[in-house]
Amino acid sequence: MTALEKFQSLLHELFQFDLADLDFGIYRIMNHKRKVIECWIEEDLPAAIQKELRQGALAAQQQAQQALEEARQKVLDTLGEKALDAEGNLVEIYHETTVGLEYLEAREKAAHTQSAEALEAQVYNHLYTFFSRYYQDGDFISKRRYSKKERYAIPYNGEEVYLYWANHDQYYVKTAEHFTDYTWKAPNGVTVHFKLQAADVEVNNVKGEKRFFLPVLDGIAWDSNTRTLTIPFQYRPLTQQEKNTYGTRNQQEKILADALEAIPARLKENAEALAALNAERRRDAQGNSVSYLEHHLRQYTARNTRDFFIHKDLKGFLSRELDFYLKNEVLNLDEMKAAGENLAAGWFQLMRTIKNIGDHIIDFLAQIEDFQKALWEKKKFITETFWCITVGHIPEDFYPEIAENEAQWQEWRELFAVAPPEEEAERITFLKDHPTLVLDTRHFSQDFTDRLLDRFDNLDEMTDGLLVHSENWQALNLLLEKYRKRVKTIYIDPPYNTGNDEFLYRDNYQHSSWLTMMENRLKFMFLLITEDGVLFVSIDDNEIYHLKNLVETFFSQEYYLNTFVWVNNLKGRQIKGRGAAGTHEYVLAFGGNEIGTLSVSVERFKEIMPSTYKGFDYEIEQDTEGTYVLKNELYNTNSKFNEETRPNLVFNIHYNFETGEIRFSDVDEDVEYEGFVKIPPKKNNDGVHRYHAWRWGKEKILKESINLEFIRVGDRVKIYTKVRNFDTTLLKDLITDISTSAGGDELSKLFGKSLFENYPKPVLLVYVFVAQAGEADLIADFFAGSGTTGHAVINLNREDGGRRKFILVEMGEYFDTVLLPRIKKVTFSPEWKDGKPRRMATQEEFERGPRVVKVIRLESYEDALNNITFDEKSGQKALNLFGDEYLLRYMLKWESKKSETFLDVEQLQTPFSYKLRIHRDGETREQPVDLPETFAYLIGLDVEKRQVLYDGDRRYLIHRGTTRDGRKVVAIWRETKGWKDADYERDAQFVAEQGLTEGADEVFVNGDSYIPGARSLDGLFKARLFGQEG
Repeated sequence: MTALEKFQSLLHELFQFDLADLDFGIYRIMNHKRKVIECWIEEDLPAAIQKELRQGALAAQQQAQQALEEARQKVLDTLGEKALDAEGNLVEIYHETTVGLEYLEAREKAAHTQSAEALEAQVYNHLYTFFSRYYQDGDFISKRRYSKKERYAIPYNGEEVYLYWANHDQYYVKTAEHFTDYTWKAPNGVTVHFKLQAADVEVNNVKGEKRFFLPVLDGIAWDSNTRTLTIPFQYRPLTQQEKNTYGTRNQQEKILADALEAIPARLKENAEALAALNAERRRDAQGNSVSYLEHHLRQYTARNTRDFFIHKDLKGFLSRELDFYLKNEVLNLDEMKAAGENLAAGWFQLMRTIKNIGDHIIDFLAQIEDFQKALWEKKKFITETFWCITVGHIPEDFYPEIAENEAQWQEWRELFAVAPPEEEAERITFLKDHPTLVLDTRHFSQDFTDRLLDRFDNLDEMTDGLLVHSENWQALNLLLEKYRKRVKTIYIDPPYNTGNDEFLYRDNYQHSSWLTMMENRLKFMFLLITEDGVLFVSIDDNEIYHLKNLVETFFSQEYYLNTFVWVNNLKGRQIKGRGAAGTHEYVLAFGGNEIGTLSVSVERFKEIMPSTYKGFDYEIEQDTEGTYVLKNELYNTNSKFNEETRPNLVFNIHYNFETGEIRFSDVDEDVEYEGFVKIPPKKNNDGVHRYHAWRWGKEKILKESINLEFIRVGDRVKIYTKVRNFDTTLLKDLITDISTSAGGDELSKLFGKSLFENYPKPVLLVYVFVAQAGEADLIADFFAGSGTTGHAVINLNREDGGRRKFILVEMGEYFDTVLLPRIKKVTFSPEWKDGKPRRMATQEEFERGPRVVKVIRLESYEDALNNITFDEKSGQKALNLFGDEYLLRYMLKWESKKSETFLDVEQLQTPFSYKLRIHRDGETREQPVDLPETFAYLIGLDVEKRQVLYDGDRRYLIHRGTTRDGRKVVAIWRETKGWKDADYERDAQFVAEQGLTEGADEVFVNGDSYIPGARSLDGLFKARLFGQEG
């Protein structure tokens, strides 16, 4: 293989030619431009390099080489082959001949020069060396090179301690956000779909259990009209029978081996489909044939079972590295010195050639990466919004409609194990008697939901919980504008990165993958948390060191507060095969700039952790100031505080028990006052000093004497300080008496069965931390899992009457099977056993429980990919006009600009029917997205009133609220497609008649309008979607 062919092969890989038969997402446009890109690689690129090398100083070098070759041939023709030795040296006897002199002169001029072929090979080899060192398994890894010896350079700016990891400047994309629908084309034109569907097999479907891709053979379908073969897959744990079949090691490989036989066997009567699957795709390293089916099965399962990265600034990184490479590995000063100054220009021209070509390739690679980055960073649409509302907070005039809704009653039977009556009147009575029944608006019409929400005067204030079904980075990205610096307490339980949990990572990059994932998300969390808020992170030994260093290096050393040790398994567990048995995990606490001490209720924490919170059984006394207890004596127990270190706090105290008067004297002063008892400072036993210092100075003793208690003990007097707030104490960094198994037991009580293999965190553990939030504060969990944090907040509110609100974010399928049902169940009743409520909530528990819980689902990264559409016609025009500049830099962005996922503003004329293809429940289907709700989050609107009005058949949806800067905002949505002047005039008149803009500082409307003072939201919506102000 020549240097050119070797480099072209690498370019095919970099430009994803190995994925040429894929037909979805970004691969679709790459395939549309495959011939153009292929032409650029095979023809334009070599031609550009040849053109560059055939001019300037390098052209002169090539001419010198050519002149030398001609002189050499003349010597051979004239003097014979023996005139030159093997190294091209002229035999000395011929030095004075005419041809000899010409040869020697030509050889001297050509010294240190290279032929055209050698120069081209050098360019290709340098480009190959440069690009191949950063590319690995489909991603660019940001390893900065230091020298030819492949040592790495880490950017360091003099910090005392600096943390660095391999992919620190990338986004970690959770694998479930990569493709679930996978489409490829076979050589015979057959289209093959791999489609992920929901598991319908009875398995122990628990969180944390390892999952595998299994083909659903009975679901294989052939469409002869479109020549399309669909092969469904399930991603699930194995059944017991499958475990017996596939064993405990290399299960996925065994499953694939079975699939490679079973799938074609199902199609043995279909020659066309069979040919598509069995055609040879490539040869493996051993020369064995690999079919299209095998190639794509491995591609599909591998890409869905490892992590995926997007570089934040690939162009900047590769450009900097190329400059460094040119200066350190292309520019060889020793060779330049030997060649002389005359050839220096050639060296620099060679560098320019490599840089010019390298920059073109970097532009194209960056275009692909930046396109994916734009899709990832784009704030995602809300694809569904629904509300869970306790019936006790629903006006009773809605009860007849609720009584008639069989879907809702069926859910209550299944979730709450209630036996409601069948008659409408009796059902209405039942609703009144069970105010904690949770109504789910999904069971009702849009009209019912509109009318119900319209009855709430302050919708956001009534909403006690927000559940977000989404990948957590995407959720954080959307929620940032509304909740910036509003969250008082964040508790998260991220994957521990044990290798056995659900966190997937690239081989050899286990810790760096985890650090990238955490850094991406922590960056948002620290923007959300208040200055006096706290972030609590559950973790174990695998990543505790990296986590602490990550926060201190990338955010602030001042953030770290404590490391809580949770002793959760005193029996011990040995999981590494070495060392001692582990008994504990950790919770790291990080606080804002204004955080104070962390305190807890003595009475409550004595119940939760009796082993840790001992010694609080004080005798409560009372004086004129109120109740108090005596805890500590006045003297400082630390012997380091003495007459040497605190001379102003070492003195005698004289106390009159009859009058309460206090006097002082120097410690060595021999003085007595009549009626006073002399109390010297406590003796110090450190062997050096005489006394302990007092904790209070003279001024404070006199000023706050009411808070001192003088008690005779034999012939001595002890002085105690009175503690007024004795019902609270400092939170300790040791957590005991809460076992790991408690979390699983709690779910078993709620659902009547075990749901999570890896135990969820117990409610009491999370309670310890959410109890740090004030009674009206906001609490969030962005790795919500089974919803333990929401459960803990509900319990805490019911205990103390607080109105804390919570945000829970979870992307897993158990959002619908565990988290959401759990919140509904806990709202309905505080106590459960075997999946049934042990009792009904009291009236007080109803009043203190959640009133409204809002649920939203977000468009995923994969959804965004699947909703890309391309304008090939305008793209071809641009390519014809601008050529390589367009191809290498602008093609993807230009041709996809009208994709629905990027917000096609023209379609905002019909905002209630704006649709995307969304993957959910094992299938991809087109559904409307919630543009009004999305816009409200994009502008950070606290919605006070959500109102729906009708002008004839025209539906108006109005959001009225306040933005973070205190501005009163009204957003008006209506369908305007096909409107004429008269329609806009009618629109303005209706808005005026209804007084919709009254009191607003700013009015937004979708599309155009004649409404006085109103502003089109279209441009702002698009700008905010991409993180711009607009």
